[in-house]
Amino acid sequence: MGTYALPDLPYDYAALEPAITGQILELHHAKHHAAYVKGANDTLEQLAEAREKDQITPTGLVGLEKTYAFNLSGHVLHSIFWQNLSPDGGDLPDGVLADAIDEHLGGFERFKKQLTVATASVQGSGWGVLAWEPLGKRLIVEQVYDHHGNVGQGSTPLLVFDAWEHAYYLQYKNVRPDYVTRLWGLVNWEDVTTRYTAAAGA
Repeated sequence: MGTYALPDLPYDYAALEPAITGQILELHHAKHHAAYVKGANDTLEQLAEAREKDQITPTGLVGLEKTYAFNLSGHVLHSIFWQNLSPDGGDLPDGVLADAIDEHLGGFERFKKQLTVATASVQGSGWGVLAWEPLGKRLIVEQVYDHHGNVGQGSTPLLVFDAWEHAYYLQYKNVRPDYVTRLWGLVNWEDVTTRYTAAAGA
């Protein structure tokens, strides 16, 4: 039994149509996310074996650590992504999250534009992320390259938009901005607010 397991979705594969087709959602969850889970578990086993056999070398360790970070980050971000979306989503955040967006990001419309542009313009594959940054005690919008390109700043993801081609290409082709625009109608603000209050202690 591996350390990590593929989580069930909180809705059916067809539940997010027409914004995300059931075919894409099933491929995304059952194939791509499952591959990150397997990759993280396999790499943990390889690290344990290398320690047991006293075969930890600089070259081997760098490759294993990078592979582990890539797969685990993919697992973590996808696990958040599924919960961030809902067939009953959309509307606007309210309460403490809305207040924090007003204070730190200049209001919802400015925040929405920034996260939209961040997601649509991330180079190659990656994510647009609304996160809590604990040192400054504030909300930030960031681009995460691949899955793990800038996790060192220690922010806590609250709302993540997947900009990898496997998330949208079969439906939206190369028009990533159209896909990002549709995601806003699926955002589960209750989930995002719960993540915010846990991270910020609000």
